[in-house]
Amino acid sequence: MGYEAFDLASQYIDEKVVGQTSFDDCVHISTATLNKVDFLVSWNFQHIVNVFRIRGYHAINIKNGLIQLDIRSPKEIVREDEE
Repeated sequence: MGYEAFDLASQYIDEKVVGQTSFDDCVHISTATLNKVDFLVSWNFQHIVNVFRIRGYHAINIKNGLIQLDIRSPKEIVREDEE
């Protein structure tokens, strides 16, 4: 799966979802996508948890027959129990 993750990450860059300097972020996203994780949780609001970037990742994933990765910020995941 290693090469697949790099290939998918390269597609994100080639389709200009993010710039070349964000390749490591793209590998993180592609690895999570290929492993069909339930959620990818990140504080990176510039390159990962960004509605416009997420739409780009989803478009490429759909084109490749892959899942639409559920990308969230930690604040959206933490559950506060009522006392």
